[in-house]
Amino acid sequence: MVIREISKEDNAQIKKIIQDSLKSLGLDIPGTAYFDPQLDDLHQYYTRLKNSQYWVVEINGEVAGGIGIAPFDEREKICELQKLYLSPKTQGLGFGKQLMETALAFAAEHYEKCYLETQHELKAACRLYEKFGFTLLPEPLPGSEHSAMDAWYIKDLKQS
Repeated sequence: MVIREISKEDNAQIKKIIQDSLKSLGLDIPGTAYFDPQLDDLHQYYTRLKNSQYWVVEINGEVAGGIGIAPFDEREKICELQKLYLSPKTQGLGFGKQLMETALAFAAEHYEKCYLETQHELKAACRLYEKFGFTLLPEPLPGSEHSAMDAWYIKDLKQS
């Protein structure tokens, strides 16, 4: 298992993982990452943004998931944890935890807080976020793009 920065060659596979995952949950609807225009070229999208990165987890030479950090509110030094998805055969094996550690270490170098959006029904994901110190918010932060999400979390990156 290797966690590495996304390359151009990973774009199609990670897009498939993200869209297949959302479709399997009935979330292939407007207001989710399913229709994000940057899904066609995540490598270029994250490379273009300052203080941004997307990582993939590779198992036996095959991309099995990924996670991203991108700016959300630069004035307030808030980033957003984005697109944490794993292929079904790798869920529950600890790869999400390792991706989270990688992404949050990067985020802490560049930001003070980390924001994310998800759905309450994604219970395993919510538990993972809470284990990493994310706190549930009553509403999304201004500037949120995913209207179908109903759970919003924030984490203070400067607390140990």
